[in-house]
Amino acid sequence: MTVRLPIVCALALPILIPLGPAHAADACDALTARIIRATGASLAGRAGPGAVFRAADAERMSLACRAPRRMVFGSLSREPERRFFNLVGQAAQALTGAKAKAVETLALALHQDSLLTGTPRQERFKQAILRCETGPRDDSLAGSLTVCIVTAARSASAKPTSRPLRRRAGLFANRLAG
Repeated sequence: MTVRLPIVCALALPILIPLGPAHAADACDALTARIIRATGASLAGRAGPGAVFRAADAERMSLACRAPRRMVFGSLSREPERRFFNLVGQAAQALTGAKAKAVETLALALHQDSLLTGTPRQERFKQAILRCETGPRDDSLAGSLTVCIVTAARSASAKPTSRPLRRRAGLFANRLAG
């Protein structure tokens, strides 16, 4: 017994097959190249859905391409040079589109807050979620006394709004419930 695919399925199959793992690798390659252009770092290696870079201003710089895309920066110094935070900003711009200078300033502020409180500090700036922490670690980043992580946030259009819920509840859009 032979199975015949409808002509539309037969034509679409060769188009859909390339969108699997090879497409994800191509997207990660493109993102890796964008990070290299933006930061001047060099590629140290690629493994699966990620990349590791060499940069003069960070002892650790790695990219995770799977959602949510993120970059991890590590410094052996408890108070790294300003160039470390500049690198974080440049990479954040390439990863999320957020302005490099604004992310650099935020990274510096979060780092200072983390030094003062001894706890990790996190904030969102437009499309970027930034987390900086200081102190000794006992995980895969052991040895790094300063760690900053830039994560690509979901777009603002993905946020749910309360307007449809108000309509379903029979409330006017500009009136408060209660």
